[in-house]
Amino acid sequence: KDELYRVLFAIFAFATCGGYSGGLRLSVDCANKTESNLSIDIAFAYPFRLHQVTFEVPTCEGKEQQKLALTGDSSSSAEFFVTVAVFAFLYSLAATVVYIFFQNKYRENNRGPLIDFIVTVVFSFLWLVGSSAWAKGLSDVKVATDPKEVLLLMSACKQPSNKCMAVHSPVMSSLNTSVVFGFLNFILWAGNIWFVFKETGWHSSGQRYLSDPMEKHSSSYNQGGYNQDSYGSSGGYSQQASMGPSSDEFGQQSSGPASFTNQI
Repeated sequence: KDELYRVLFAIFAFATCGGYSGGLRLSVDCANKTESNLSIDIAFAYPFRLHQVTFEVPTCEGKEQQKLALTGDSSSSAEFFVTVAVFAFLYSLAATVVYIFFQNKYRENNRGPLIDFIVTVVFSFLWLVGSSAWAKGLSDVKVATDPKEVLLLMSACKQPSNKCMAVHSPVMSSLNTSVVFGFLNFILWAGNIWFVFKETGWHSSGQRYLSDPMEKHSSSYNQGGYNQDSYGSSGGYSQQASMGPSSDEFGQQSSGPASFTNQI
């Protein structure tokens, strides 16, 4: 079941991020209506190299157009996130096949559980790093594609006689979902570390190491109890032996008055 969740969560993570494409629309209403452009479309998509996204806007100074570009580049964090998701998907799919059809090979010489444990730890770390980096990258994408920030780049919008406004903003719901699934994948992989570790030889050897000192301690305790019992019995024996001669002495001392009576 865990492998199935890994496969599904990885698919959702890279699909919602890698398959994204969005855009925004702006309008520039110049004082001279013939120079206006009320539908300026700016499209962007994965991997979010926003500095390469160019568009033209009117300057409201004749028919001259101003060529601008968005700011920022979040391609490194986005591509790293999608790469981790794709490799996690492929590994989980392969592990599912091994668990179902090659269970004996998986447990042979304890190699399968050890490899699975190491890979699980590595992917847990990669999911944490990738999700955190992509969350920061998404924040930068939101700022760079904010219509208010884009309007500040236009020279025509700095003139009070011209009216600049946003027609619609980009929809980021799928990108927000990708970040959520990234951290869910981290929780899923990290939470599975202990269960994978229990299948390795390290866990069983650790249990044997802890049980040996306890056995030695219990055996030494039983040996100490036996010596105490033998000491008690020997002590009682010596005490009875020492009492024997004292009674004989007492008998010899009491014979003294009886002989004195006979003499009389």
